[in-house]
Amino acid sequence: MHASRTTSCVQPSRILEIRSDCAERWLKAERFRVERTMRGSMKVGFIGLGQMGSAIAANLIKAGHEVTVYNRTRAKADKLASVGAKVASTPGEAAKGDAVFTMLADDKAIESIAFDANGILAHMKPGGVHVAMSTISAALSKRLAESHAKAGQRYVAAPVLGRPDAAAAAKLFIVAAGAADAVKTVTPLFDVIGQRTFVVSEQADAANVVKLSCNFLIATVIESLGETMALTSKVGIDKHNFLDILTSTLFGAPIYKTYGNLIADEKFKPAGFAAPLGLKDVRLALAAGEELRVPLPIASLLRDRFLTLLAHGGDDLDWSAVGSLAAKDAGSV
Repeated sequence: MHASRTTSCVQPSRILEIRSDCAERWLKAERFRVERTMRGSMKVGFIGLGQMGSAIAANLIKAGHEVTVYNRTRAKADKLASVGAKVASTPGEAAKGDAVFTMLADDKAIESIAFDANGILAHMKPGGVHVAMSTISAALSKRLAESHAKAGQRYVAAPVLGRPDAAAAAKLFIVAAGAADAVKTVTPLFDVIGQRTFVVSEQADAANVVKLSCNFLIATVIESLGETMALTSKVGIDKHNFLDILTSTLFGAPIYKTYGNLIADEKFKPAGFAAPLGLKDVRLALAAGEELRVPLPIASLLRDRFLTLLAHGGDDLDWSAVGSLAAKDAGSV
């Protein structure tokens, strides 16, 4: 006698449900793919290919954007051409896409790139977005915003927090300010170069004040680390042991770990952020304080510390070398 067998059949209505569900999932995936393709098709210019700029531009290329680069020293641009960038012969040529990024050393450099006859303002299309990532003065940022608006263009101040290794890993923090529509346009670009974007204001220069305030705070940490290491060294405490106490208790922030190790190891070359740029940023913070009627007495002290470092030949050192001055003042070196 054979055991009876039951045959399980899927009802036609269930088949339709499964097919419908599959179709819906496929449509969602396709929409996502199209959105990514659209984002990847943005035409982006990048001007200024130092350690930070080169790393950021490379990540934009990796994300599928059509990137045109310009650098005063052509060799740095050619390096990115090998991974897919187009190389412009003038800043204006790099500014003809949907957006153009600038990552330059100081106000003078960005003024030249923006306002010259072959510069950004003269060649950017109406509605294009200039994304200024440089640490520049609030006054220049305000002037750039006004000039772009008069030209029918848009401007976003977007200075970054992070050293070159963070830029390479697309782990920067971006502080953005500008008209909401302009920020929205470039947000997909921010998403592929940083881990978080802080939109702080529609007033562009507000982002620059935030950035200068952050760099001022970092400089105070560097100086205070140097002073406390000099003090504890006088009673025989190893710098690394002291740093371990700090970072394992109340001072576990990355800034203490990063700069504490640089000072303890006296590893000031190659410079991730050169000492002259540190002086520039402290001076810009002081200028903003003067404009806004905010006294910054510690910033005045830091300006003198950077001047001391540079007076003793520290131009090619990382700005964390300011933290080495206290030990010299204490006669420990």
